[in-house]
Amino acid sequence: MRTQVVIVGAGPSGLLLGQLLFKAGVDAIILERQSPEYVLSRIRAGVLEQVTLDVLAQAGVDQRLKKEGLVHTGFDLLFKSERHRIDLESLTGGQKVMVYGQTEVTRDLMDARQAAGLTTIYETNDVAIHDFDSDHPSVSYEKDGQRHTITCDFIAGCDGFHGVCRASVPSKSIQEFEKVYPFGWLGVLSDTPPVHEELIYVNSTRGFALCSQRSTTRSRYYLQVPLTDKVEAWSDDAFWQELRLRLDPEAREHLVTGPSIEKSIAPLRSFVTEPMRFGTLFLAGDAAHIVPPTGAKGLNLAATDVKYLSDALIEACVEKSHAGIDHYSTRCLARIWRAERFSWWFTSLMHHFPDQGEMGQKLQEAELNYLIHSEAGSRTMAENYVGLPLHFGEK
Repeated sequence: MRTQVVIVGAGPSGLLLGQLLFKAGVDAIILERQSPEYVLSRIRAGVLEQVTLDVLAQAGVDQRLKKEGLVHTGFDLLFKSERHRIDLESLTGGQKVMVYGQTEVTRDLMDARQAAGLTTIYETNDVAIHDFDSDHPSVSYEKDGQRHTITCDFIAGCDGFHGVCRASVPSKSIQEFEKVYPFGWLGVLSDTPPVHEELIYVNSTRGFALCSQRSTTRSRYYLQVPLTDKVEAWSDDAFWQELRLRLDPEAREHLVTGPSIEKSIAPLRSFVTEPMRFGTLFLAGDAAHIVPPTGAKGLNLAATDVKYLSDALIEACVEKSHAGIDHYSTRCLARIWRAERFSWWFTSLMHHFPDQGEMGQKLQEAELNYLIHSEAGSRTMAENYVGLPLHFGEK
């Protein structure tokens, strides 16, 4: 087989890249290790920045999110048992965020790709990338007991943190930066109405909590837990009881509980790879960087990567110019490190660390108190939360 771009990974990054390339007339084949059902079963983020909404609109897959997505103009910070609202809209000159689950974004992209008759090969085994340091790269894989090879012009590694693409780069050519946090997030998805119309971020002496949502009838809640905890040890009743202990009286009164339809524990890490281009191989999304979910930046950063990469590949394939691909890594990393900084800061501010003691808790509360009473502090938080403009800081 022959195509212009092979995209490894059919998560939201790979599917979005494929859709943008298709719109521009660039051929691409997507390879995915898992089944479509497995990909859709992964529960991930649900807060979309305006930049991400713009890219989804460009890809032509924003019809359903416009109907079903929930526009949020602010969120609450809860500490010392009191809630304080950060008004995103007034602090950022009208910016908002959209709550629409990553699973739904993926479904919309899958449906669009299928409707267009584009090639996505699921349940591939032993994927390998070859000669990406040359002008004649290729990707091989096994399917139904047979080995296949696709020749191409470019390879896009959208295959996540544990994917083959980053792992195939020689260690001398890549530098990795990582911080692993000493706790995880225990998440529960339930078909219950949200406790509040907007998100509540909780700083508590018992640990962080987040009250989130996917719709007006489906809620997503998180608790900070030790990395040693096992999801099997947390019954639904134990989860709801602990969540109540971290909430304020009003939220406790309005909390509607019910059976979980998904429950998992996710570790937290900050991770960045430099660079993100290796000859004709390009990394995007979780293959290149991970952020702790506190700042809701993971999917949004991936969408920005894909926007930069699609523009660069279209320019290379259609206009025969390499200017975009030559600057791809630099442009992405400038934005990535800003988001990494915000996610690290917000995580450090809201979570209870094993060694922080009463002094650390008091300092967190003092900083939170400053943020809510300082217009400059609130604006800085709001600007980072809604997402910095696509070309922020570029000359």
